[in-house]
Amino acid sequence: MDIAAFLKRKNIVISAKRYGIDALGAMAQGLFCSLLIGTIIRTLGQQLGIPFFVDIGQFAFDMSGPAMAVAIGYALQADPLVLFSLAGVGWAANKLGGAGGPLAVLFIAVLAAECGKLVSKETKVDILVTPAVTVFVGGALALLIAPPIGAAARAFGQLIVLTTEFQPFWMGIAVSVLVGIALTLPISSAAICASFGLVGLAGGAAVAGCCAQMVGFAVMSFPENRWGGLVSQGIGTSMLQMPNIVKNLRIWIPPTLASAITGPMATCLFRLQMNGEPVSSGMGTCGFVGQIGIWTGWLSPSETAVEMVGASPITPTAFHWLGLILICFVLPALLSWVICQGCRRMGWIKEGDLTLPQ
Repeated sequence: MDIAAFLKRKNIVISAKRYGIDALGAMAQGLFCSLLIGTIIRTLGQQLGIPFFVDIGQFAFDMSGPAMAVAIGYALQADPLVLFSLAGVGWAANKLGGAGGPLAVLFIAVLAAECGKLVSKETKVDILVTPAVTVFVGGALALLIAPPIGAAARAFGQLIVLTTEFQPFWMGIAVSVLVGIALTLPISSAAICASFGLVGLAGGAAVAGCCAQMVGFAVMSFPENRWGGLVSQGIGTSMLQMPNIVKNLRIWIPPTLASAITGPMATCLFRLQMNGEPVSSGMGTCGFVGQIGIWTGWLSPSETAVEMVGASPITPTAFHWLGLILICFVLPALLSWVICQGCRRMGWIKEGDLTLPQ
């Protein structure tokens, strides 16, 4: 049997793009449509005293594992029977993975989906064989490897969180810059933050880095892209600039330097903590999810934040709101604009370098 031809026929593409970009990005969307939106609705219900909202939000929150797994299967272009079978796989992997559940779901859903695709439509009893293989493989992997994957992810995330607490300046720079860069690259910073449970000061630094990239590119490219570019990058994604970054890497300097400044300001000056759901740490100003995550973390900290940093509800003061506004909006815009003007004068950034592809 020609294995390469068989894999091609089954649409199994073993590549970094398929698993590290497509699947990871889809997982973040699954998280957004379940855990994140559920948290927002639930928090609104709690603060407004509307139990109906709380219940609806909890329904979505509880389905984060199945939502992630099905989203991953969709990104892998799984056949319907495989796709639907991944719901139970995602639930098991997320539950057994604990705080590192999202990372466990990513690995296990990918393996279960690809195994399901191998047998899909290969027998006359496909309705039995395909779901059985997908569920058995996924369930077995969840029992065997989800706990250690979850524990490893939690330990690594805890290391980042604790190191940021002890070294807020240097880790503020590192986390802000690296997560910000991940947000602009064609990978999912949100999924990365969710997988490692970045909360507390580390989460605040991550939010700062993501905002620096999104707001920075939106403002510094305003002469080329006007209001449409401001909105699409500022509350959409800075990933739109990737084709231009490939052409001229220097356009990445202003927002990255801005993130290196706002990151330690968030951790050392404002002590800005993101204690909502960890996925919010990697969203920046996309739909204002990062800011909503900070707000929900103030009012009702996530289980991850309680477990990792002992977070408790607070009543935000004017200083809290000032830090959020400056770190997420004002400073990224101002710093990126000033640094960009310097780069333009030096000829590093030329007219048209920041024009978004049509």
